[in-house]
Amino acid sequence: MEDPQLVVQRILDNVEHVIIGKQHEARLALIALLCRGHLLIEDVPGVGKTMLARAIARSVGCRFSRIQFTPDLLPSDVTGVSIYRQETGGFEFRPGPIMSELVLADEVNRATPKTQSALLEAMEEHQVTVDGVTHMLPEPFMVMATQNPIEYEGTFPLPEAQLDRFIMRVHLGYPSATDEVLVMDAQQLAHPIDSLPEVTTRAEVLELQQAVREVYVDPLIKQYIVNLVTATREHESVYLGASPRGSLALMRVAQAFAMVEGRDFVQPDDIKLLAYATLGHRVIVSPGARVREIDSAQVVDEAIERVAVPGVRARGGA
Repeated sequence: MEDPQLVVQRILDNVEHVIIGKQHEARLALIALLCRGHLLIEDVPGVGKTMLARAIARSVGCRFSRIQFTPDLLPSDVTGVSIYRQETGGFEFRPGPIMSELVLADEVNRATPKTQSALLEAMEEHQVTVDGVTHMLPEPFMVMATQNPIEYEGTFPLPEAQLDRFIMRVHLGYPSATDEVLVMDAQQLAHPIDSLPEVTTRAEVLELQQAVREVYVDPLIKQYIVNLVTATREHESVYLGASPRGSLALMRVAQAFAMVEGRDFVQPDDIKLLAYATLGHRVIVSPGARVREIDSAQVVDEAIERVAVPGVRARGGA
């Protein structure tokens, strides 16, 4: 396989033709894919959430499916449905849009909790069960969900169980004035997404996903991750801290980040850099702390300050 760092940089350069000035956020989205995880993109309308998902799908040569979540969407509209065929005298499964490789769940918080729960099995086990029959999802499989954090009318907050299944949450934010002019220039005649080429293959993405798991994580780093997650649970302003799934997610994204940086080992700075994106949405702040304007970002920052950083040692050393 080609050097993973070169492959990832080629994908990011390609995505940059569509999402201008957001290379760090695009890198986090790609890291989520390499970890076989799912991504929650939370920001105001019009900053490129949907385009980021489409650009990554086109760049890696994966099938792309979009689900527009609305209050009247049913679980069968997501997973698929069994239809009786009179010619054969049996039922035939008609797959829903979830049976794709990269799935965009647009405005996921507009659907009812019943429909949102249709994603849980798919996100955790990479399968869907319809009428008692289990159907495996294709590989690679990734859900990229978007939601607007400031619009509450007609929305249903994501339950903690579903938030916990997203390996990371990212915020795109507004572009700088210079980047916004470049966006206008790029879209003056046609949208660049329409001509975006494929720069890698599905098979290569699967190889990268396997390579991520082979990146070395020292036992001291694993203990550091556990200590950080424990600190979020024990924080005085927290109602619910990060779960063990959060520990696994932080280790996995750190492995992917190290590989993207051209290293075969994880270092403590990787953990600190990725801690909020990985743990922030898993931390539920208590009502009293919210009144004092304390948020999950502050909790994660304080956890990083309180936990001692492990010393550097040679790979596998004592």
